[in-house]
Amino acid sequence: MNKKVCILTPVHPVFDTRIFHKEAKTLIDAGYNVALITQHDKNETVDNIRIIALPKLKNRFERFFKLDYLTYKKALQQKADIYHFHDPELLPWMLKLKKKTGTKIIYDVHEDVAKQILSKYWIPKIFRKLIANIFDKYEKWAVKKMNYIIAATPDIKNNFKINNIADIKNYPIITNSQKIEEKIEKKYTELIYVGGLSKIRGIEKIIESLKYIDPKHKVKLKLIGNFSNKKFEQEIKNMPEWQKIDFLGFLSQKKAYQHMRSSDIGFVCIQPLPRYIVSLPVKMFEYMMNGLPIIASNFPLWMKIIKGNNCGICVNPLNPKEIARAIEYLIEYPKEAKKMGENGRKAVLKKYNWEMKVKNY
Repeated sequence: MNKKVCILTPVHPVFDTRIFHKEAKTLIDAGYNVALITQHDKNETVDNIRIIALPKLKNRFERFFKLDYLTYKKALQQKADIYHFHDPELLPWMLKLKKKTGTKIIYDVHEDVAKQILSKYWIPKIFRKLIANIFDKYEKWAVKKMNYIIAATPDIKNNFKINNIADIKNYPIITNSQKIEEKIEKKYTELIYVGGLSKIRGIEKIIESLKYIDPKHKVKLKLIGNFSNKKFEQEIKNMPEWQKIDFLGFLSQKKAYQHMRSSDIGFVCIQPLPRYIVSLPVKMFEYMMNGLPIIASNFPLWMKIIKGNNCGICVNPLNPKEIARAIEYLIEYPKEAKKMGENGRKAVLKKYNWEMKVKNY
C-alpha cells in the first residue's frame, strides 16, 4: 500500500502553485497517496489529489481560533503516514498531533515569519518587535520537534540551526514552458508586471517611472493581479500615468505566461523590506523562463542571479527615475535586451527549475 501524505494549509488557496501544482503533484508522480486539507467549496479529487474542504472564513479571528482547530480535527481523521503543513499558525496543533499520533511531521517554511511580522500593518507598530521576537523563539523551539523542515530559500534554511532541513526553492515548472516565438512588431514597448498589486510590491514606483521616460519611447504597462485593497487601487488609478496602463486583473498562470511571452520587459521591483531582500520571488524566474529581460530590485541575492546570468538590470526600487533609465536602456539596445531574455531562459531551463531541484530529494 502506498504511503499516505496529508498536506495541510488553511491559509493558502487550494490550487496554490507551490503546494498543489509542485509539491502535491510531485508526490503523486512518486507514487504517494496525497490528501490536501484546505479552504475549498467541496470535497473532490483533482489530478489524483484528494481535496478535503475547510469552510472559507475571511475573518482573521475565526481563522486563528476556529479554522486551525478544524484543520487539526480533519488531519486526525486521515491517519496519514506523513503530515506536511505550510502555515506557522498550525505549529501548536502539529505538536499536539505528533504527541497524539507519533506520526512524522514536515514543516514547509515559506517565509521568515519573524521578519514578516515587522511589516504587518494590522499589528500595532509598538508591539511588532516584541511579537516577532517571541514568535522567533517559539518557532525555533518547535521545529526541533519536527521530523523535517523544508525552507523556500537558503536564508530561511540558515535561520534554523538544525540538520534535518533542506531548501527547496520555488522555481517554475519547466514542463509549462513553451517555445518563444519571434515577437510581432508593435508601435510601443510592452512592459509587464504579474503578481500582487501593493505598495510594498513596488507598483507605485513602477508606474511613476513612466512619466520620466522620453516621450519618443512609446510604452504600455500590463498589470496582471489583484490590488491589495480598494484604497490603494483608487490611488493608483488616480495617477496621471494610469492612461498608459492595461489592467487585466487576476489571470490563470497559462494566460499570464501568454502575456509574458508577448511582452518586452518584466518587473520585479519589490521594496527593500527585510523579508523581501532575502526572498526568491517565483515571478522573477517565470519572466526569465518566458524570455523576458528583467528590471529588478538591487538586492544582493537578486543581483547575483541577474548579473551572474546577464539577464536584466538591477535598480533602486525606490527611485522611479532609475527604473525609467533601465527601461530606456532596454528599448534603445534591443539586441542586448533580446540577449538578456535568451540568457534568462537558458538559465531557468538549465538550473532554476522545479524538476531539477526536486529530483535530488
